Amino acid sequence: MANNQVKFSYKQIWVIAYPILISLVMEQLIGMTDTAFMGRVGEVELGAAAIAGVYYMTFYMIAFGFSLGAQILMGRRNGEGNYTRIGPIFYKGTFFLLGVALVLFGCSYYISPFLLDRFIDSPHVYEAAMSYIHWRVYGFFFSFVAVMFRAFFVGTTQTKTLTLNSVVMVLSNVVFNYILVFGKLGFPAMGIAGAAIGSSLSELVSVIFFIVYTRCHIDIKKYGLNRFGLHAGDSLRHILNTSVWTMIQNFVSMSTWFLFFIAVEHLGERSLAITNIIRNVSALPFMIVIAFASTCSTLISNLIGAGDSRYVRGTLRQCIRMAYLFELPLILFFVFFPTAILRIYTDMPDLIAASIPSLFVLCSAYLFIIPGNICFQAVSGTGNTRMAFLLELVTLLIYVAYVVVMIFYLKVDVALCWTTEHIYAIGILLFSGAYIKWGNWKDKKI
Repeated sequence: MANNQVKFSYKQIWVIAYPILISLVMEQLIGMTDTAFMGRVGEVELGAAAIAGVYYMTFYMIAFGFSLGAQILMGRRNGEGNYTRIGPIFYKGTFFLLGVALVLFGCSYYISPFLLDRFIDSPHVYEAAMSYIHWRVYGFFFSFVAVMFRAFFVGTTQTKTLTLNSVVMVLSNVVFNYILVFGKLGFPAMGIAGAAIGSSLSELVSVIFFIVYTRCHIDIKKYGLNRFGLHAGDSLRHILNTSVWTMIQNFVSMSTWFLFFIAVEHLGERSLAITNIIRNVSALPFMIVIAFASTCSTLISNLIGAGDSRYVRGTLRQCIRMAYLFELPLILFFVFFPTAILRIYTDMPDLIAASIPSLFVLCSAYLFIIPGNICFQAVSGTGNTRMAFLLELVTLLIYVAYVVVMIFYLKVDVALCWTTEHIYAIGILLFSGAYIKWGNWKDKKI
């Protein structure tokens, strides 16, 4: 019976999950906005935005991974009632990530042309991708700060703030894209470069919103945010002990995703354009999974911090059930009305028709993606981020081997390429589920 004990009602879980979901959907709309605009500029730009966007996200995930580790620590301190120790974690993490942003920004000018020239076959796609990346990397300084605000609000279960921030961010991105991509209000039409500038500016707006909101609506004294506290609370080394594994894990995970796009590019510009469209279509259902996975992770961290580890497995099952409840109707809508969904991203009829088989393959993968990702985030929520990294590393090795065989050797149709999602999801589900059931995580100290 202990495995089925629950502390939270479904309503309580939903109160935490839905603002995360809305914020994630809104944030994803930024990438969707770029794709929608590029889909009306040209097929080359559409494919280039895919590679450049994933390339940027590969480095962004270093910061996001660090913030997940910081979020787990904040959640643990929140569960323990040690609220004043949360502020020092936030500030140390923010300054650390600003340093990382500076390093990555500097390196990008030297590394990006060399890497992309080696990986991308089409010179047209290469030129467009470099045009995007040149401006997009300025967003490092803003997005790396924003992820620490997100970690604070999720870790302390004050997730409604994320919704407001994301609405502001997306609206800003739409306006900036409209002005800069097509050249409105006296600005020149900058095409794919305009989309990159718009996305970076919207991230700046996001940070400004977070700062103003926190100053006006959060009890900064309670959480130790009223002073920088760089010498108080958890040391940066201690934060990194938890965060370094989520940093490496997220970087490696996104790197393999980048490899997938590079591999598909070798099948042709049409296959790459289809893959970018499907990636963006998959964003909404995946955000539902991530919302419940993130909620599960922070609830588990708070439960263990409060000494209530007996509720962990029951809470995990609740989050999986709720994710299925919200996910399945959306997936069925995609299956029955594929053209309506694909038309959002392109107005080219032949491209829409060519994308439908890939969409069907992706939809079938969500039967495994839902429990797999939630179980995986539950492992991180226990505080054993090193184990989470090892579990994903093994899964990704299997994933990469499958990508290489299917695309480089067999050169299968792009729709079959998307069966890679099944391989990853099944692997991470089996490994994470086994650890939650048999692993020694109940007394993990962080």
